[in-house]
Amino acid sequence: MSAMGIRIAAFLAATFLAAAAWAQEQAFTSRSTELKDLGSPSGRTIATLPENTPVKVIARGGGWTKVDANGQQGWVNVFHLRFAATVEKSSSGGGFLGGLSGMLGGNRQAQSTTIATTGIRGLSPEDLKNASPNPEALAKAESYRADKPAAERFARDGKLASASVDTPEGGHR
Repeated sequence: MSAMGIRIAAFLAATFLAAAAWAQEQAFTSRSTELKDLGSPSGRTIATLPENTPVKVIARGGGWTKVDANGQQGWVNVFHLRFAATVEKSSSGGGFLGGLSGMLGGNRQAQSTTIATTGIRGLSPEDLKNASPNPEALAKAESYRADKPAAERFARDGKLASASVDTPEGGHR
């Protein structure tokens, strides 16, 4: 096999392994939520998943994620899921040889941090170019706005507590 063939085979193997790992991504429901037959609010409810139900991610589509929950497949709103990603930092000393041994797995001191992540597709330049004002939609969105006293009352009624969260090293604020 040529050097180019080996590179292509290695790339395809890495892509396959990454896809397999992604397909088995673990998540948990962050609250009681509905498992739907379609990735849409209008989808039929198949089951109600209690808070902290473990699910396997099968596919993602916009604000919805297709999951397998105890052998039952359906769609869940992505905002009702908590994804755990483990970030591992390693440190190795000794200049070039220390770095080489660190890459090979030696002289490694790992620290793990769990970070919850959620991603939603943004607007493309094409979307912005083709956008047109919709005063009715804007008025409707503004009607949902809460002032500070209303937000504080909501938090108090829901027994919500303020929490300070440190930004992970290398993270964005």
